Amino acid sequence: MKPILIIKTGSTFEGITRSKGDFENWTADAMGLVSEKWQCVNVQDGEILPDPDAFVGCVITGSHDMITEDAKWMLETTEWVGQAVQAGLPMLGICFGHQLMANALGGKAAFHPDGMEIGTVSINLKDAATDDQLFSDIPVSFQAHVTHSQTVLELPPEAILLASSDHEAHQAFRVGEHAWGVQFHPEFDAEGTRFYVEALRNVMATQGLDGDAVFAGVEETPVSAGILKRFGEYCYGGGRMDTEE
Repeated sequence: MKPILIIKTGSTFEGITRSKGDFENWTADAMGLVSEKWQCVNVQDGEILPDPDAFVGCVITGSHDMITEDAKWMLETTEWVGQAVQAGLPMLGICFGHQLMANALGGKAAFHPDGMEIGTVSINLKDAATDDQLFSDIPVSFQAHVTHSQTVLELPPEAILLASSDHEAHQAFRVGEHAWGVQFHPEFDAEGTRFYVEALRNVMATQGLDGDAVFAGVEETPVSAGILKRFGEYCYGGGRMDTEE
């Protein structure tokens, strides 16, 4: 069976990797994947992306980098993503990955005009989510973890908006039948989110956010986490146009 590709676009804080691993581990764990069912390519470190046809699906991780930096590896990954989606590879972009996908498919990502969003927030589904492969049969409002300063300002032309929050208009979208972007972090748990809140307290203070209140509001988000598991099931259940071994 072909594996799922995890495109690593950055690392979490060193203080938490020692106990919980890095973004690719969080992602694979949330999907319930054993080691032989996933492969990581670290594009931030210059690793070359392989042929999309070697995989049943792809997840693009978050990053501490900003999509507007337009680093060489970002531009190369953006080009690969556009081609892979066109070829029918099921794809899920998370946070930075969501923004990169939007750029690759004709949208636009940059800084959010109202600043950062962090902590555990309520995500609200749109009507279009009712028959979506990942978002159907879940509550119309659910909790998810977020930490981001940039956002998708303009959706790709063919995108269907699936979810939003009070702060963020574009929490989830889909293009075609196989490509999803989510601004929230389904791979984060409460422990990881609390770590981010503590690490970013000074940044939060400069934007008028109450770090104590945000920290106190962090809770587990099983519905959000389940979206990653559903994506893995979708990939292995024949989501790709060509799923032959």
